[in-house]
Amino acid sequence: MSEAKLKRTLSGTVVSDKMDKTVTVLVERKVKHPLLGKIIRVSKKYHAHDEANEFHTGDMVIIEECRPLAKTKAWRVAKLLEKGAAI
Repeated sequence: MSEAKLKRTLSGTVVSDKMDKTVTVLVERKVKHPLLGKIIRVSKKYHAHDEANEFHTGDMVIIEECRPLAKTKAWRVAKLLEKGAAI
């Protein structure tokens, strides 16, 4: 019996939508510094697949892990949380 693996999900902000069918998502998390004890923000950027080019800069999205689609792209945009401010 094979059990369905749960896909990892992350939430972040779209910082670039200039590529075709790809968006860059900035994911921030807060961690406690091991020595100082201060809470610091750690951020990382992920390339996520956006088939219809529907997400734009400033949008809050949820991305989920998937099979590798390109050299640097192994995430897919799952859904839109909040629309970014129109410029």
